[in-house]
Amino acid sequence: MEIKKIHKSSCHCGSVEIELTLPNGLEDPRRCSCSMCSRRGAIVASVLLDNLKIIKGESKLQLYQFNTMTAKHYFCSVCGIYTHHQRRSNPHLYAFNVACLEGINVYDLEPVKIYDGINHPKDG
Repeated sequence: MEIKKIHKSSCHCGSVEIELTLPNGLEDPRRCSCSMCSRRGAIVASVLLDNLKIIKGESKLQLYQFNTMTAKHYFCSVCGIYTHHQRRSNPHLYAFNVACLEGINVYDLEPVKIYDGINHPKDG
């Protein structure tokens, strides 16, 4: 599994394409136990906001927010795949769906650590 410095990511139907700059490869791949993440089951990693560029289909992205309305979760309005979100715990970062990276098999990453999103530091 090769993580490129500039890596392409896309939703299932290809309506949304994202270019990620990953100078250090996959940083902190993880799952989260919050109500949203546990239901979608995605493995995510993080990048600085400037390191994620939507190169196709920005108009196809839908925004979903809940609870504190701080995090911004994006998914493709055509196929429903979660692509990325602006993080609540660190709004200077996007988390992105590792399974959307071209040529990456998320099962090669197992075991993946789980973050405690139920007891989120911004809730206390």
